[in-house]
Amino acid sequence: MFCFPRGERKALAVTCPALLAGALAILNLAGCTEAPRTGQPAFYRDLGSASARVDAGEARAMISAYRMNAGLNALTLDPALNAAAQEEASAMAAADKPAQAEAVKARLARAGQQGAEANLSAGYRRLAEAFSGWRDSPQHDRVMKTPGATRMGLATAYAPGSKYQVYWALILAP
Repeated sequence: MFCFPRGERKALAVTCPALLAGALAILNLAGCTEAPRTGQPAFYRDLGSASARVDAGEARAMISAYRMNAGLNALTLDPALNAAAQEEASAMAAADKPAQAEAVKARLARAGQQGAEANLSAGYRRLAEAFSGWRDSPQHDRVMKTPGATRMGLATAYAPGSKYQVYWALILAP
């Protein structure tokens, strides 16, 4: 219990609710503030440079959420599929043109990755752009929604003097 001199009780009774409301408002605001972001979200990062790398973990989360919204399972990142995707993206960048998915699937099958599906594309500079482009293309969307897929690999390659500059390879497999 607080002890106050007699004359101050009435003044305190009037100002205490206002002080209490003010303190609660400050505490509420403090709880609503967010730490400033230290950088751009990974899915908006420009990949048009030799040092830029796609965030495969962010891509996995994005594609898995999309699949789960369609009633499919989430995916895990697979190091072997990431390596295969990097090989394909680098080969496309060196050739300055996108590869054919059927040829990539045949190579993957010969390497023991039976039932793999691939999205190969070029020109998207950001993960968000690539994802939107794949989602809006029936053929690429089908790959992202491959039933039974449990693993994925993703890579990009940058070719500064090429027509498309950024080449993408997404591989899904059971």
